Amino acid sequence: MFKYIVRRLLLLVPILLGVSIIVFGIMFLTPGDPAVMMLGEAAPQAEVEALRERLGLDQPPHVQYGRWLANVAQLDFGRSIRSSRLVTDEISQRLWPTVELAVLATLLAIAIGVPLGVISATRRDTVLDHGTTVLAFVGLAMPVFWQGLMMIILFSLVLEWLPPSGRLGGWQYYVLPVVTLGTSAIAAITRMTRTTMLETLTQDYVRTARSKGLRRNRVIYRHALSNALIPIVTVIGLQFGGLLSGAVITETIFSWPGIGRLAVDAIRSRDVPVIQGVVMVFAVLYALVNLFTDVLYAYLDPRLRTRYS
Repeated sequence: MFKYIVRRLLLLVPILLGVSIIVFGIMFLTPGDPAVMMLGEAAPQAEVEALRERLGLDQPPHVQYGRWLANVAQLDFGRSIRSSRLVTDEISQRLWPTVELAVLATLLAIAIGVPLGVISATRRDTVLDHGTTVLAFVGLAMPVFWQGLMMIILFSLVLEWLPPSGRLGGWQYYVLPVVTLGTSAIAAITRMTRTTMLETLTQDYVRTARSKGLRRNRVIYRHALSNALIPIVTVIGLQFGGLLSGAVITETIFSWPGIGRLAVDAIRSRDVPVIQGVVMVFAVLYALVNLFTDVLYAYLDPRLRTRYS
């Protein structure tokens, strides 16, 4: 298993290198001079040129990329143009709220999506099955920004049950952003659970378990669901990685102080070092989530565990 993890980590290296090239190219695609952004439009040209030389911006692109990549390997993304703080400090301050939001949304999606998918599969072609399918398609098709705004209007302005934005410590501040972020994940997990369970329930070992007189719930959850978990876990892993990097809209709507909102603020102010740092962090997190999902397969399927070892 350890050797498999090492091999997977080595495979991530060229992927992250490719992402780093794209991320570094943002600086050349973004209009404007970083030195002018840092000093201001009214700065003398001599000061601008001196700053460009000090930052290495007068070097060829491949030299700048090599220097930047060496700094990134040491977790040094430079300083923010907007605040002059270290980018690593900016990201570390905002990273936990985003992880917290993504974890809660994923747990909510699992707690609702898996049972709904099982119920829908075991009651195929019933009113409950059709209703669950319709709700899943609505959840997948509903735009996040529209859902967030509608929830703020309903639960904050009309009913006055929950705060509209912010993260001040109370559980009330988590409800709206977690539900908004997790809705599409609930729909995806529900659909995958239903599809996988429908296929698993037709297998011979399930019919054998039923013929032995085992209780219905034991057949469904102990035999069918446990053998249908790999596709479900795959979707959960992809959804969690997507929630980490896709919380930008949700954090902006609810004024959530996460890394997604940091990215939006950096884009508005053309803060290139922060944008580069945020995108690289998103890429690394997504890659690590996929690695963890692959390793989890071995614990769900003994055949894979034997192959990996």
